[in-house]
Amino acid sequence: MTNLEGHIVRLRAVEPDDLDTLYKWENDPEVWPVSGTTEPFSRHQMKRFIEGQQDIGVFRAGQLRLMIETRSGGQTVGAVDLFDVEPLHQRAGAGILIYSPDDRGQGFATDTIEILCNYAGRTLRLHQLWCTVGADNKASLQLFRSAGFTQTGTRRDWLWTPNGYMDEILLQKFLR
Repeated sequence: MTNLEGHIVRLRAVEPDDLDTLYKWENDPEVWPVSGTTEPFSRHQMKRFIEGQQDIGVFRAGQLRLMIETRSGGQTVGAVDLFDVEPLHQRAGAGILIYSPDDRGQGFATDTIEILCNYAGRTLRLHQLWCTVGADNKASLQLFRSAGFTQTGTRRDWLWTPNGYMDEILLQKFLR
């Protein structure tokens, strides 16, 4: 088992073959509320993003995207990101997407977050990970809390939704 392999998923680098998948996911308005996206990405932008992931390391880029695939069958089910990576303070934000509703609730996200925390702490030598989650996103809040993230703050009326403003929850996990 590699350090990027869990019980049911493995995390791998983004490949040029992932262009169509990422283009579809990033341009799905259903995903935009949790990703903070407000406009579509072009194929050219996505291609440059993938190339950038291959050309420079996480500390220089300030971010890292890894694709989530099942260990049995190698089906790509999502992506996990480290972003706002700060080498001086040894911290990074974490975000995850399990794209298909049919793949949610299968343990893929739980396994992924465990792998990501181990990788971030042991390999990247980060001190902590943090994430922000909309207060109405019960599944994500449960995921991060069960992975050892602790709520450390609430931003009141932080996220605009068609139904009005909503709170955003800040969670942190210390890795070492």
